[in-house]
Amino acid sequence: MNLNDLSILSLYSAMGVYMLAFIAFSIDLARRSSAVDAAPAAAQFAATAGNPTSTESGGTRTLTRISAGIANDAAMPYGRSASLRVGVSLTGLAWALHLVATVLRGIAAERVPWANMYEFAMIGTLLIMTVFLTALTRADLRFLGTFVTGLVLILLGIAALRYYVEIAPLPPALQSVWLVIHVFVASLGTGYFALGFALSAVQLIQFRRERLVAEHRPTRLRFLATLPSSATLENLAYRSNIIGFVLWTFTLIAGSVWAEQAWGRYWGWDTKEVWTFIIWVIYAGYIHARATRGWRGSRSAWLSIIGFSAVLFNFGIVNVFFTGLHSYSGL
Repeated sequence: MNLNDLSILSLYSAMGVYMLAFIAFSIDLARRSSAVDAAPAAAQFAATAGNPTSTESGGTRTLTRISAGIANDAAMPYGRSASLRVGVSLTGLAWALHLVATVLRGIAAERVPWANMYEFAMIGTLLIMTVFLTALTRADLRFLGTFVTGLVLILLGIAALRYYVEIAPLPPALQSVWLVIHVFVASLGTGYFALGFALSAVQLIQFRRERLVAEHRPTRLRFLATLPSSATLENLAYRSNIIGFVLWTFTLIAGSVWAEQAWGRYWGWDTKEVWTFIIWVIYAGYIHARATRGWRGSRSAWLSIIGFSAVLFNFGIVNVFFTGLHSYSGL
């Protein structure tokens, strides 16, 4: 086996481990729903056990402590979930295999491994997972594990089945240091946009649940009761999108500088350039509307979701089906 074969083997191994992590995170969400159902009964039992009419006061106190612990475990299963810890550990292992696959592809090609759609997908999903794992060191966002691992699995699956190409030399326009800087920063910005998208999607669902609870109406996704409030999710999404916007602004500027060196002009209304600018405008509007016009709640969440949808369109549609100076998909 050559290095590229080992890269492919490592990538498929990473996908397999990501799948196991996805299952572990899904089990945790199912346990949360069961715990929410158990919490009211446990709380009621705790109150009954503390009934002063009981004749055995010592036994009552013991039952009260036990039942209170049951109620607490039911209401807050998050930190003690074995499936959640397994999911995070498996995600870390899959990330390491993913990194090995990307590095081996680069060594085999003797260049940075992001010169065609297959390699773009590898580095993009690697950075999405890197952003997620890094965020876990700052905030407890493990409840997003199902969403993030699922998204990465879908993107890697499409890349492996539809976008794979053999290693080929770089075209002249890509033989520049800007390939390293421009594409890497764009991919990193996409990672932060993906995290903001995930948080905004959960925020919308959580906002609807909170409204139903306020109206004393039943809700189906009971595990949402164990997650942060919609306001907290919105603030986290905003922070992630801010970082992504800064990186995307640099991407736009760096792309213009590279275009001037490669083609003799800073801007030429190429399809890829236009969509990169559209994404920048959407996120600029999102930040402006939230900061100056008070667009909070579902409106800001929808803008975040629309922004990331434009990112996916730019990557999956523009790169593949539109021709222009940026047609480097390799397909």
